[in-house]
Amino acid sequence: MSGIKHILMHTCCAPCLVAPYHSLSEGGMKITAFWFNPNIHPYTEYLKRKEALVSFAEKEQFDLIVLDDYALEEFLINTTGDIGNRCQYCYSVRLEKAAEYASRNGFDAFSSTLLYSRYQKHEMIRRMAEDAANKYDISFYYEDFRPLWGKGIELSKAEGMYRQQYCGCIFSEKDRYLGKK
Repeated sequence: MSGIKHILMHTCCAPCLVAPYHSLSEGGMKITAFWFNPNIHPYTEYLKRKEALVSFAEKEQFDLIVLDDYALEEFLINTTGDIGNRCQYCYSVRLEKAAEYASRNGFDAFSSTLLYSRYQKHEMIRRMAEDAANKYDISFYYEDFRPLWGKGIELSKAEGMYRQQYCGCIFSEKDRYLGKK
């Protein structure tokens, strides 16, 4: 996308940001990370991920916007009725918040580190981000960051970043440690 210089990057965690951040920065884009993840459970996990991102932002000296809204009850209310489709709510609430913030604060576009993970529902994320972009009249910067997966693992380990073992929500934690049924 031509004309995009400054991207608001919804960021789920530092390890998912590290490779896309370096790739986009080397391409001449300014990245501002955007922390809004009311899905992460338990709260101690939420804090570890946020602290790792804050440390990475300080080290690399990029801007970080933290919307510190631990809305566990709202997340549960919106997902427990259909746990199998919880990701749809989870993606939409975070992408809409990023699109709204980017639109209201003069960014050229927004994107998300959710596009980095091999374990996320990539096409659903893309569709929801495009819908949010249309709703808030902001460009959505799409790039499939999954080819950077190996590099991101290497970089995050070299940085000594806290590396979580599951996506974030209580249900993904259960899937990770008890196995999907």
